[in-house]
Amino acid sequence: MNQLIFNVKISSENYLKFYQGQASWVNIVAEDGRRLKLPAKHLRPYLTHAGINGRFLLQFDNNSKMTALKRLK
Repeated sequence: MNQLIFNVKISSENYLKFYQGQASWVNIVAEDGRRLKLPAKHLRPYLTHAGINGRFLLQFDNNSKMTALKRLK
C-alpha cells in the first residue's frame, strides 16, 4: 500500500470556494516533497466552523487511486 502524509490548513472562508464549486481540487505538498491534487470533496468530512486544519494520511493503490484518507492525531 502506498501512502502520503500531509498537512492541511484551509480557512472556512477559503473552503467555501470549493463548496460553491468555484474550485474542485486542493493542491498539496506531502511531507516527503511529493505534490498531489486532491479532490476537495474528500476533505469535506473534516470541515469545521474554523475550516480544515490537521495532519492527514492518504493511502492509494498501485494505480494511484485513493483507498483511504485519515486524519492523524
